[in-house]
Amino acid sequence: MNDTMVTVVGNVATSVDYRDTAMGGVAKFRFAATARRWDREKAGWVDGHTSFYTVSAWRALGANLAASVSVGDPLVVHGRLRVREEDWDGQRRTFVDIDASAVGHDLTRGTSAFRRVMKGEPRPADRSDAEREVAGGGAGDGGAGDDGGGGAVDRPVELVL
Repeated sequence: MNDTMVTVVGNVATSVDYRDTAMGGVAKFRFAATARRWDREKAGWVDGHTSFYTVSAWRALGANLAASVSVGDPLVVHGRLRVREEDWDGQRRTFVDIDASAVGHDLTRGTSAFRRVMKGEPRPADRSDAEREVAGGGAGDGGAGDDGGGGAVDRPVELVL
């Protein structure tokens, strides 16, 4: 099967929704990517059209993503492109999804601190909000470890080898 692999640079548009399923945990969120170009007449950058994608990340990637990403975070998403059409209220609509195989913070726009989770430690998605705050995580809600300024935040993640 020939899948179309894409790498998209943009920002998290919605909070990450993590759910356990029969096939393993899945994290889903909306992702916005805006084209920018240099306008010679204005002598500055101008925004082009914004494209929105639904990103799905399964198993360990999904759990790590749910513990590490907040709305507004700049990311680089790599994965399989899926385009589907559905009828909604009598209108044909097109949806573009990405099944992520790798996700990371866009380090051209800030810093990030990677932290391994020790084996036997609960997965970040399994922790309660109180446990996340004690561990220094959170989802940008002003809790422990969140400086609110978009700087480096120490969030717990799980790396499954």
